[in-house]
Amino acid sequence: MERTAAKTAFANVLINTLIANVTTSFLWFALTFWVYIETQSVLATGIIGGAYMLLVAFFAMVFGTIVDRHRKHTVMVLSSLISAGAFLVAGALYLSQPEASLLDLGGPWFWLFSGVILFGGVIEQLRNIALSTTVTLLVEEEKRANANGLVGTVQGLAFLVTSVFSGLSIGFLGMGWTLAIAIVAMALTFAHLLFIRIPEGMPEPDPNASSALDFRGSVTAIRQAPGLFALIIFSTFNNLIGGVYMALMDPYGLTLFDAQMWGFALAFASTGFLIGGGLVAKFGLGEKPMRTLLAIVIVMGLLGSVFMLREWWPLYVVGMWLYMVLIPPIEAAEQTIIQKVVPFTRQGRVFGVAAAMEAAAAPVTAFLIAPIAEFLIIPYMSTADGQRQWGWLLGEGEARGIALICFFAGLIMVVAALLAFFTRSYRQLTDLYAHAPAQEVGEGAETGEPDEAQAGDVQAGEQATDAAADRPRVFEAPPPVRGQAPDFPEPRR
Repeated sequence: MERTAAKTAFANVLINTLIANVTTSFLWFALTFWVYIETQSVLATGIIGGAYMLLVAFFAMVFGTIVDRHRKHTVMVLSSLISAGAFLVAGALYLSQPEASLLDLGGPWFWLFSGVILFGGVIEQLRNIALSTTVTLLVEEEKRANANGLVGTVQGLAFLVTSVFSGLSIGFLGMGWTLAIAIVAMALTFAHLLFIRIPEGMPEPDPNASSALDFRGSVTAIRQAPGLFALIIFSTFNNLIGGVYMALMDPYGLTLFDAQMWGFALAFASTGFLIGGGLVAKFGLGEKPMRTLLAIVIVMGLLGSVFMLREWWPLYVVGMWLYMVLIPPIEAAEQTIIQKVVPFTRQGRVFGVAAAMEAAAAPVTAFLIAPIAEFLIIPYMSTADGQRQWGWLLGEGEARGIALICFFAGLIMVVAALLAFFTRSYRQLTDLYAHAPAQEVGEGAETGEPDEAQAGDVQAGEQATDAAADRPRVFEAPPPVRGQAPDFPEPRR
């Protein structure tokens, strides 16, 4: 019975996250499809994708501090409320301005309209950081990798649903009704969240975190885990290469399919998320998730370099499917490592730093690759000289320039992962993960009993203060001996 409340809460949070991810992804895909179909501009879609990741990078560290300072349920409610408000503003802009103004890349209304939708989607990252720490809060250590696999499955299911319905919605209903659907769905998410109860205590205030951007506390937590910074750097580099695919995969797909069929192709490919997440949920990641992560990145790089070598839609769709099978294990491995080696009281900030650095990498590539592809590589591959030089490798077709860029991006990913196996940081983090002690997350989370303040039994003022004083504290680890796991002291009451 003690674990039942925690398991029920985790299941409800997953369901609510599914609804929220479906909503934000639905509108995100719809915006991308709508802009490219109406403008035929690779540059515009690249800038939209890059701007999204840039906003995530800007806000992620602040989000991490918010997650550490507040109950996870409160954070999720705040995320839903702000996203719903942003989508309402976007709807008002759509009603007040003609579509021609909203699609004018040289005018202010396009950037304002797109920016408001992107902001509503970016706020979802606040929920995702909270969800990562909620896994630590509600799931026992030996099952966290499996739980992270379930999170990947939920995200894949959201991608599956939205990739189909975004294309259908834009193709048959248009952007106006698409916005209306997103607004209603986000309102339902908010309403459902009000009925969820997460067994958690009030987080202890960190006396060293005086600002909303606690960069110092984040760096301290990362430094306490030897090799963790290298993992974040590697993931950042991996996202740097991933920015190439973010900027070019939709334009490439839309050269092979119309909007509706491209939505169905994405839907089929996104079932790979379900398979990948389901495999992690069933089998976990093994005793060395860092080794698993690097091995999968090598396979991902090889796939990324070959699934556009010929302009055949079966090759592209099957390649995307296999590529997406590999994404949930990679993300689950990174999350599982952080959940094990970072103190629970600072996990939000560490996840925030990781999200900020990794998200900041993709816009760099997207902003660079989109104009390079549109103005240099694609025109070059359309010339006789380009086709003569690379035709033996890439064949013939309309989008051979995109294929050339993705071929080299995948090879770079493979080389980086192979080199990472031989680094000292890889050995340190693998050893730290194997020997790190179990997390102490507080009495409410361990027993599965709802926190008194959340249940409404503790009154304001002195009673709430006394209840917080009785709650077990979670102490941070002292600075570790180089190459050894940090020693977490036992909690005291």
